[in-house]
Amino acid sequence: MVHSFIWLRRVARFRAPLLATLVFALAGCDSREPLDPTRSLGPDEGAELVALGEPAPAAASFAGGIPFGMAAQPVTAFGQRFNGAKRTIGAGQLLNELADIRARGGRIVLMMAGNPRNYLDDGGHFSLTKWKQRVDEFKGVNFSAYINDGTIIGHYLLDEPNDPRNWNGRPVSPAVVEEMAKYSKQLWPSLPTVVRVEPDYLDRDHRYLDAAWAQYLSRRGDVDDYIKRNVADAQQRGLALIVGLNVLAGGTPNGTKMTASEVENWGSALLSSSYPCAFIMWQHNASFLNGSGVGNAMDALRRKAESRGGKSCRA
Repeated sequence: MVHSFIWLRRVARFRAPLLATLVFALAGCDSREPLDPTRSLGPDEGAELVALGEPAPAAASFAGGIPFGMAAQPVTAFGQRFNGAKRTIGAGQLLNELADIRARGGRIVLMMAGNPRNYLDDGGHFSLTKWKQRVDEFKGVNFSAYINDGTIIGHYLLDEPNDPRNWNGRPVSPAVVEEMAKYSKQLWPSLPTVVRVEPDYLDRDHRYLDAAWAQYLSRRGDVDDYIKRNVADAQQRGLALIVGLNVLAGGTPNGTKMTASEVENWGSALLSSSYPCAFIMWQHNASFLNGSGVGNAMDALRRKAESRGGKSCRA
């Protein structure tokens, strides 16, 4: 993977039109649930083709409020509309990408372990040993400055540990999630630990896990009840909370893309609470963002997110 990125960086100087065509093709592919880009072979990787070969703009500071953006978001999308994201980045590319993201005023939740296929055992179940091996690849990278200045707002440990379909019938227990968070804290004590699961799945005595994640879809029911319930569950467990929307498959009827009005109305309901520490959606898709009224809806939500008081995703 490292060699392929080096090659891309070299080719990007001379083959920008070709890369742009490839990016457009990749962006047109929608993903369904489960909701993490590491489940498929490369929404994050495809998005990265946009960023390679493009210079960073003049340094910009974070605009304030809470980070607002999407999963699998290319570096070039950080700016006036999006200043947050969930990114999967390899150890070899981490420092260069973080520098570009910071220069654009961005903040990210960082997935280190990558695609779940890399940490499944022979039976298709989650392997804590293999997960640790993936995370260990970052031990030799000194990115503490990006933790300290808030460019990295959290370590994304795992996606949907509660869903047995992801782990061949054997969910990842809250106790194992806590072991993952503990291991992360041993390596990076000040880096908040995040798992993408609603807080009601988690225990009430986590010491090392910092934040849960509530991502709204229409089938979750009334959005106002949804945010109130998840905030209460997070508070009872002493956890921070990231929220967001599944804009590609969470509309009405279920499984469809959200309309612009659904994005704005449901997103505004989630942002009516001052409790969330970030707002990150599934996932960046150029054709969706270019849809009728979607850009205006996103801009309205960005203003709401920016008006919130800034807060850490630490428990």
